[in-house]
Amino acid sequence: MNVVSLSDYLAQKIAVHDLPASVADAIEGLSLAACSIAKLAATNGLAGHSGNNLGSLSGGQNEDGDSQKQLDVMADDLICDALRAAQVGCYFSEEQSEPVHLHETAVVGVACDPLDGSSNIDTNLTIGTIFSLFNMADCDNALPPKGRLHLASGFFVYGPQTALLLSFGDEVAAFALTDKGQFEALDWQVAIPQTSPEFAINASNAAFWPKPIQEYIYTQSYGAGAASSGMRWLGSLVADAFRIFRRGGVFLYPEDSRKGYEAGRLRLIYEANPIAFLVEAAGGRASDGASDILDIPPAQLHQRVPFIFGSARCVDDIINTIKTAQKGS
Repeated sequence: MNVVSLSDYLAQKIAVHDLPASVADAIEGLSLAACSIAKLAATNGLAGHSGNNLGSLSGGQNEDGDSQKQLDVMADDLICDALRAAQVGCYFSEEQSEPVHLHETAVVGVACDPLDGSSNIDTNLTIGTIFSLFNMADCDNALPPKGRLHLASGFFVYGPQTALLLSFGDEVAAFALTDKGQFEALDWQVAIPQTSPEFAINASNAAFWPKPIQEYIYTQSYGAGAASSGMRWLGSLVADAFRIFRRGGVFLYPEDSRKGYEAGRLRLIYEANPIAFLVEAAGGRASDGASDILDIPPAQLHQRVPFIFGSARCVDDIINTIKTAQKGS
């Protein structure tokens, strides 16, 4: 990579892809909001700071019925304000029951999970912000277009480093926040290995998984190659995803038989689509078990979807296991 700063990288990509300047403005705005969120998270629990007790409940719920933490609400406000200043047309957020219309004539829209992994705020584990950008002209029935039509996506992680993975579809670039308050390129050519022995899934739900998923995970855990396999699960999508971008593996959050989980748990528009956009750009694959995530047309703002992504051969193995089970039933 010849560029160093996020601003330089955005200028290059806007020119190469002939994108409106508001795409760069929106991502710059998101990066400023991310800086503020990272600073807030770092003060959690410190008396006398605005970031005290960020893991406590705000008293509200989002549209999915999830209890909102203080930092959920603060992150959403910061991002909404940043996008308003960046002349974004519409903001589709996990924390909002309806799309937030910002500028009627703006050409770019943003979908965002302002704070992924908020259950980890008080446990000092990695949390993050997930986003994607698209043309407002491509929106259908007041919803973003399918992920294949998006212009860019990325996510920030607030961990030992505050980092950003960003893609315009042709590659994935990695940045880290410096002590000067700027995002600069990491020395990392982001590419997901085609295969890996690691898998990430919440094994406590095993009894409720579909049979093909149970079979796949049982094979990974007790089959011929089990000695080299390793299970990872952090309860934070951005944390598990960042690890997969670093060293490969597969992430699974399938549908299951529990009430409310029949269509999966993660949301298509502001979680699965942005991650899938990055995954494909890095040489991986993302699927709901039957279709590529980026080819699923959104039907509602908070639509849930089964989500499997990571090393392409691993995802292919899971899909083949599902197809074989379906043929035999």
